[in-house]
Amino acid sequence: MAAWLFHPFASLLEFLCKYISPIEIASENKQNNGYDLHLMKLDQQGNEMWEKYFSGKNHDFIGSTVATQEGGFLISATTYSSIGLDKKDHSKGGSDIWLIRINEFGDELWQKTLGSSSDEEAKAVIQTTDFGFLVAGNVTLSFDSAQGTQGKAKGYGSKDVIVSKLDKNGKELSQIILGGRALNEIEKMIPTLDGGALLGIYSRSGIVGNEKLKENSEKSSGYSKRSENFGEGDFWVVKLSKEGKVEWEKNFGGTGDDHLRTLALTSTGFLIGGESRSPKSGNKSVGIEEGTDLWLISLNDRGEELWQKSYNFKNRDVLMGMNVVSGKPSTDNRQPSTKGILLGGYTQAEGRIETEDETFWMLYLDQNGNEQWRKHVKGENRQREERLSDIRLNRDGSIILAGTSAAELGKENWKIVKLGDKQLDQLIEKQDIKIYPNPVTDYAYVELGFEGLREGAFEAEISVYDMGGRKLETVKTKNKITKINTQPLIQGAYLVVVKTNDKAANAKMIKK
Repeated sequence: MAAWLFHPFASLLEFLCKYISPIEIASENKQNNGYDLHLMKLDQQGNEMWEKYFSGKNHDFIGSTVATQEGGFLISATTYSSIGLDKKDHSKGGSDIWLIRINEFGDELWQKTLGSSSDEEAKAVIQTTDFGFLVAGNVTLSFDSAQGTQGKAKGYGSKDVIVSKLDKNGKELSQIILGGRALNEIEKMIPTLDGGALLGIYSRSGIVGNEKLKENSEKSSGYSKRSENFGEGDFWVVKLSKEGKVEWEKNFGGTGDDHLRTLALTSTGFLIGGESRSPKSGNKSVGIEEGTDLWLISLNDRGEELWQKSYNFKNRDVLMGMNVVSGKPSTDNRQPSTKGILLGGYTQAEGRIETEDETFWMLYLDQNGNEQWRKHVKGENRQREERLSDIRLNRDGSIILAGTSAAELGKENWKIVKLGDKQLDQLIEKQDIKIYPNPVTDYAYVELGFEGLREGAFEAEISVYDMGGRKLETVKTKNKITKINTQPLIQGAYLVVVKTNDKAANAKMIKK
């Protein structure tokens, strides 16, 4: 199994995260008893920059990762380990959520364990506008096998969704549990422009009503599902405010099993994507062709449906990633206009084996969900079983596909494919120089739109000036995106100037 992290500012693959076999801890002459967290950072050309392991004494699995605005990363993992080796906190009981904050070099800044007597599972993490974090996972209802009764329940059903709000130092500020009578599993969480979050949940629960949790406290609250399920499993979409309160919820499904996988922001609201085994039924207005089809729903910012579409690759189609092609950034904090949608996944063999089964694929749509093209991506040395973990569209129009490749399942290796697409490249707005984030804190990324830099044909010089014209820093680069250190700068305005042999550009940068 694998999880992947892409840096939102640099738009390049930053980490590969993998569950590995037991390893020898040479410094302590001990061997752990399970899987460890394995991190690897790559540069823009795919070269390894560093590699790190984090080990507990039992099994530990990466659930999600996020690049922070200040530089560095937060890792959210499911842990079965108590204190020992790299883990500094005792187990809370069963499995817990293990958070590790690292800097850009992979050095640990802090770690924290979240959990209870029930089993918690890490699934998603995002950074909020106040530099804190929202950590989402699933909590399984405990069961006392000796007495044949449910133990001290933390939620509503057999499995619920739990979202914790933390400050930038890892202090837990609040917690909300969302659920119903049956199973609910969070699959995806994305930040929204108002500082809140959108949750994508696979739900087998119907309406519960306004039921209170038994263990409500000042920091912990609950929200019981208030929308009806249509079939075996449905898409349950929940919008949280920046305070972590539920603003609205919507349920989408047919009479079969529908599994939500991914979410994205658009200029009109949100995109919800996953797989469906349902015919036209419930509030599903599109049918099914064969096996499991892709199901995409467009919503406005109030959760109201704009359109829905279905797509088929044959057999069991699995959607693993979704990217939105956007226009120029807005000056009023609104989402840039949506120009297209890039989907990535694989088709799992089921029944009759098709030639393109177990192969990475891409599907490109226009802003209204109409198919423009589809491609299977084999890369070099294609193996029998190849399954995509994520797809990411870079700012220069190139595409990275990351997943696993194996002669047989259970013996996977990493597979990363980087390719370009002229059609997508033409849709992406080009500027000679862009700086982000802006305002900046400790670092900034400078993106150059000069065509020659894409092939590394010539060198550019990036200089930072104060408003008095004094040169403070100079960096030479052949890369399209370059990271500069802004930590020594005092609060105020600066000018970033880029020069090549025959071109020049500049942009204003604000230091907080």
